[in-house]
Parts: sequence; structure tokens; C-alpha cells
Amino acid sequence: TPGTSRPPNLIVILADDLGYGDICAYGCASGRTPHIDALARSGVRFTQGYVTAPVCSPSRAALMTGRYQQRFGHEFNPGGGGRDQKQALGTPVSERLFPQYLKERGYATGMVGKWHLGALPQFLPLARGFDEFFGFSQAAHLYLDPATPNVHYVDRGGRSRGTPLRVDPQNPILRGNEPVEEKEYLTEAFTREAVSFIERHQAEPFFLYVAYNAPHTPLQVTDRYYDRFPQIADEGHRIFAAMVSALDDGVGEITAALERAGLAERTLVVFSSDNGCATYTEACSNGPLLGGKLTFFEGGVRVPFVAAWPGTIPSGMVIDVPVSTLDLLPTALELAGAEAPTDRPLDGRSLMALVRGEAGADGHDQLVWRNGKSWAVRDGSWKLIRYDGEPPFLFDLASDPTESKNVASSMSEREAALERVYRAWEAGAVAPLWTTRKPLYTSLQEIVEHKPMRLLETPEADSILIDF
Repeated sequence: TPGTSRPPNLIVILADDLGYGDICAYGCASGRTPHIDALARSGVRFTQGYVTAPVCSPSRAALMTGRYQQRFGHEFNPGGGGRDQKQALGTPVSERLFPQYLKERGYATGMVGKWHLGALPQFLPLARGFDEFFGFSQAAHLYLDPATPNVHYVDRGGRSRGTPLRVDPQNPILRGNEPVEEKEYLTEAFTREAVSFIERHQAEPFFLYVAYNAPHTPLQVTDRYYDRFPQIADEGHRIFAAMVSALDDGVGEITAALERAGLAERTLVVFSSDNGCATYTEACSNGPLLGGKLTFFEGGVRVPFVAAWPGTIPSGMVIDVPVSTLDLLPTALELAGAEAPTDRPLDGRSLMALVRGEAGADGHDQLVWRNGKSWAVRDGSWKLIRYDGEPPFLFDLASDPTESKNVASSMSEREAALERVYRAWEAGAVAPLWTTRKPLYTSLQEIVEHKPMRLLETPEADSILIDF
């Protein structure tokens, strides 16, 4: 615990495109995610956990820096097809990342999984404070070679029509900075590497970032997990459930490794997702929330958010105030006994006061999102969304968490007040360092009416951030 000679370990487990309703602690079908559910029961479940972007790369940039990504221009996904290599797109090297702070406090630092913060050497994990890295640098990766027997795959979203499922030579699996061949199902391989890191560093404080690419497309899984869900008739739903089950097994193996090493009471484990689930797959769930990945509606930016630390965080806690992945770095700084930077503002706050139940501890009064000319702001329970060229959306999340009643037409003063909050925040933002591409979806009205979003014939679909 804090105050002892050895600071606590920290493990951040980040899923990829996992929806609010995709794990059972937040409402999925009973029994699908026992290990994540057990993690939630053993600690705290945040019911209003947010990310700063409804898409992968900028969301991860904010988590790793503790700062809104618009403060340093990482506003959009870098794109696919090697665009981030050709144009040197990534989180600016002037930004300090999570492991750089913790290395100064004597932590061993390891990263496993999907990076997506730049593909050139100066942006990769070993150049940004991590001692070890096993994973890939870009937006998405096959889980197994398509020719592998007993692998199930369904083409739902994430690829344009007619594009074959194939290995991307520009996005290899890396150990450190060197390409390696990996033949194990990728979710299992990432779990294997995470457990190995824990076992090799149990005698020293460590920070481990496990960024699974599951359940991001391609929807691909082995018999081992597919056979667990014979009752699911829809092939896409079955494969997606199986992918989440593999992810859940990984969480269970990581927590079991901590128990074996006697480190459970010395380790804060956080589990979350980089954004809401990709509803264009027609296979996932954001629960009762509206919209999903690529939108500022709650389904795009409110995510599962769980923290466990036996002996420090009481079991069975539920905290129903807004928190953010921006809060993870300040939490780590407090636990490591590190000073917050004086040369740049952090936008989060430590979560420890909340979980300790300290008087006056609260969540974020305000949260902001921006994607080019489109933006959203939450102030208290009120949320305003302004999509470029669309009428405004105004919701009172206290009485309408599913965003079913747009009250913008009757509350112009409230709308104006929220816009002032946004404009004040915008004064601290900078212009994007690179541009995005054309929109993916045909109509916001489809989202508002809870209809499936139609994927257009757009190349590198899940590497492009929507630009409304």
C-alpha cells in the first residue's frame, strides 16, 4: 500500500472496441465474462467511465499522457495502409507518457498488445519509456493466419467489400523493435506475454500495459472459444462472444499470476476499453446506451471501467460519478510517489480519493470531446452534441442516460451555457497535426432511431475516424 518502501504495481488492461454491454458486470448475458466480472466484484465498478474519443488512437493518446489529445494535436486516427509510417503520424515525442514518469520512480515497464500511437521508431514503445514491448504498432491485426484450420471468421465491418483477409506486412508482430513470427491465437499470445512479464518482474515494482486488440475486427476465433457458445445461432454474434471469452480468460490468467506471485495486494489492476463497441459489426452491445464507436453518444464514449486492489479498494464498490481514462496517470503518480509535471497541465485527477471515500471527493464536473468541426461537452448531468451540419442534441443524462429525448429545441439557454463551457476548453486545444478522411456512415438519423449503421464501401474502414 502507499507509504511502504516499495510502491504498488500497476496493471492497465485495455480492451479494443468493447462495449458497455459486452461484459456481464455491465449487462451482458449471464456467465460470458466470469473473470472480468470477478475483478469488478473484488473492487470498484465505475458506472460512468469515459474515454476522450470514440475511436482507438486518440483515446489511447489521452490515456498514455493524462491529457486531452487535442492539447497536442493527436485528434484523429493516423489511418491505415501504412499512412502513419509514410507521414510520421504519432503522439508527439514532446509528450511524456505513462512509463516515462514511472521509470523515474524505479518501475520496470512493459507493454503487450496494440500500440497505435505511431509506427515509426521514434514513436514506438521502447522509445517512449517501456523496457519491453510485444505487440503491433498499427490499428488492427489478424488473430491467426486465415489458412489455420479450425478458425472461425465472419466478415462484418472493418473491411471494404472484396478485400481478402490477409497478413499485413507493414504491421508485423514486434518483440521490442524486431519482427517475430507468432503462431498462437493472438489474444492467447498477449496473455502469455503479460503473465511472463509479471513472473519475471515480481521482485520489483512494475507497470504493465496490456492492450488487447480483442474484440476489434477481424471477427476471428478458434474452436476453443467458439465451442463454448453453441446456443448462439447468429454466426457473427457467436464469434464475437467467443472473442470476448478469450479476452476474459486472459484477464483471469493475469489475476491468477498475481495470486501465484503473492502480488495481488500489492497491485492495482484497472480494466477498461478504448471506446464503445463497433455497432457496424452487428455483433456487439453498448447495452442501453445510444450509438457506439465513431459517435459522441454515450455508446461511443462511455465504457466498462473497473479497478481492483485487494486490501485497499473495498470489494463490491459501485461509483456512479463521471471518471475518465485521463485519471489513470494521476492515479499512478500518486501511488508511485511521483510529482505531477509543472510544465504541462494534466486533465485527470487521481481516483484514490474516490475509492477511499474521502469527504468532498467527486468525479469530473465537465468532460469534452472534439473531432474536427464536431464536438460534445458534458457539464454536470447535461450533455450537448454538435455534429457539423446537423441540428444540436441536448440531453439530461441524470433522467435520460439512454439519450432518448433531445431537448435542444426547448432549452436554448442551457445549450448556450454548454457551448460556453466548450469554447473555454477549446482555448487550450491546438489544431490537429494531421487530417482525417471522408465519413463512414450515411446518416446520423439512423443512430438516433437505433438502427444499425451502414458501412460504406470505404477502404481501411476501421482505421478512419468519422468526420461528420
